[in-house]
Amino acid sequence: MEIKTFKTKEEASQAAFQEFQALVDEGGGVFGLATGSTPILLYDLLTQADSIDFSNSESINLDEYRGLAADHPQSYSYFMHQHLFNKKPFRHSYLLDGTNSNAEEETSHFEEIIQAHPIDLQLLGLGMNGHIGFNEPGSSFDSRTRVVDLTASTIDANKRFFASEEDVPRQAYSMGIGSILSAKKIVLMAFGENKADAVYKMVHGPKTEEVPASALQSHDDVVVLLDEGAASLL
Repeated sequence: MEIKTFKTKEEASQAAFQEFQALVDEGGGVFGLATGSTPILLYDLLTQADSIDFSNSESINLDEYRGLAADHPQSYSYFMHQHLFNKKPFRHSYLLDGTNSNAEEETSHFEEIIQAHPIDLQLLGLGMNGHIGFNEPGSSFDSRTRVVDLTASTIDANKRFFASEEDVPRQAYSMGIGSILSAKKIVLMAFGENKADAVYKMVHGPKTEEVPASALQSHDDVVVLLDEGAASLL
């Protein structure tokens, strides 16, 4: 696990941009993409860069709220189109269908997509409880794409995006930790002092399912990009 600390989240996002640029320069590839506030600066850089062309690349998204349609303003499909896809389209983008009530059908289909299109670079954020994707504490390190129940802390963290806490979905479809670890390279970004404890546990262990991100210790190629706040306990 390679740890890189930057003074600001803007500088860290620029470093993530360089990781994306390198893969594009190699002729494209398959990008695993994340949502949330952390990657927005990166996506801004990607959409503004003349040097970035995703027409030879594919994308696979980490997760989606269960029950939200793709055109719902808080769906992750909507987020990705607003922040990236509408401005920098990929050859093909694979997203989970939050409206598919058949969980077995949706998750097995998505795992087939991941198997058929191995991810070259997986982008991750980090939850304050150490979650990656929607893999909450207690998730098996061998887990694959599945339905997950969101914890109270995750619901609380996300309620600011909805009219009320009651509107926040209680479940999501998410790549499992095993699905994430199948990526050839993983780039994790974390910003702010409120992420410092999760960063410390992710890096220094112990490796435990109570800190899902600690599973990354077993991956051969992980780059962690932090601002000073997120790195403050290292």
